[in-house]
Amino acid sequence: MQGLKNIYHLFQAILANFFYRWPAKKLKVIGVTGTDGKTTTTHLIYHLLKSSGKKVSMISTVEAKVADQQIDTGLHTTTPNPFQIQRLLRQAVDNGDEYFVLEITSHGLDQNRDFGINYYIGVITNITHEHLDYHKNYENYLRTKAKLLLRSKISIINKDDQSYKKLKKLLSNKKVYSYSTKQKADFIWNKKIITQLKGDFNQENILAAYSVAILVGIKEKEILAAIKSFTAPIGRLQLVYDSSFKVIVDFAHTPNAIAKALKVIKKNFLCDKGKIIHVFGSAGLRDASKRPLMGQASAKYADLVILTEEDYRTEDPYLISRQIAQGLIKAGFKEAHNWQNLIDKTFFIIIDRKKAIEKALSLAKKNDIVVCTGKAHEKSLCRGKKEYPWDEIKVIKNILAK
Repeated sequence: MQGLKNIYHLFQAILANFFYRWPAKKLKVIGVTGTDGKTTTTHLIYHLLKSSGKKVSMISTVEAKVADQQIDTGLHTTTPNPFQIQRLLRQAVDNGDEYFVLEITSHGLDQNRDFGINYYIGVITNITHEHLDYHKNYENYLRTKAKLLLRSKISIINKDDQSYKKLKKLLSNKKVYSYSTKQKADFIWNKKIITQLKGDFNQENILAAYSVAILVGIKEKEILAAIKSFTAPIGRLQLVYDSSFKVIVDFAHTPNAIAKALKVIKKNFLCDKGKIIHVFGSAGLRDASKRPLMGQASAKYADLVILTEEDYRTEDPYLISRQIAQGLIKAGFKEAHNWQNLIDKTFFIIIDRKKAIEKALSLAKKNDIVVCTGKAHEKSLCRGKKEYPWDEIKVIKNILAK
């Protein structure tokens, strides 16, 4: 079945290339993939190139910026369909752009949605536990991600990531550049780098973008100035309320991303005696094996957890929450059955996401932080087979305004 789907996408991509006259051949396309961090890295690369005067467009999970226009790419979409990709590439060519930064998923690579693009530079930010329902195992997932680098003139990988050695082995016949915040590499953390972004993982994202900028010939002075002025994309560690307590929204939806986001929040935002109240769920009809691991990741830093819906599609959202809860219980959390005399390390299940957020905000005391992960910039919630309008940041602000 999946093979037929891939052939269908390939056929679409071939038609799209002919229809739009193979636009990628006239652009230097920079591809960015990875389990986590690819959106921030894509935006960073775009910002560095744009700030240095390069004519550049991009497609990311959040949006497309093509020919100096902001374009919505649709719901729950990172890599658009082949016709949309080729149409946006053609717009960039017609605008006289030299570069195009494309965030691409393992699904997009496996399904040939990017057929017709030979990348000038390929970047892999990291490869951790995700999409194993689709790829079946980590090795297949890694090999699919590596397709980007195998089709790139220049390859850049994260030496601090668990995938580094295996990627190097797969790319033994290619010149590969590495970056690291911790060890010797082609590009290492520079103390001259000043950034508004928090966390070690964002240092890795910055280094990935820095590496690209150096390799395309941008002067370091210009790169450093652009990094200093860069602000994170919407829904990436976004502080949406800051008063007696704080509310932060983040797109983290993998075990690795949840752990890193909560670690940064605890280190950089949490005041003395404050607690972290974490509201999250896991998408339906997606990798179920990661759900207990998401619970464990949350348990490492959160004090109170409210499990809720997140695009449950045709799965039972309560069963999804119970699967996440397995990881919380394994880490020592206990399920609470009332809201009185709450103690640390407890969790609740409230399926309705708005009610879950309302409860979290009502429980927040001075110096606490409510963290809502998984939805961030997205504009809909999938319940069953229908998309319902959803704007997490607006929902939070509306509740707080009452």
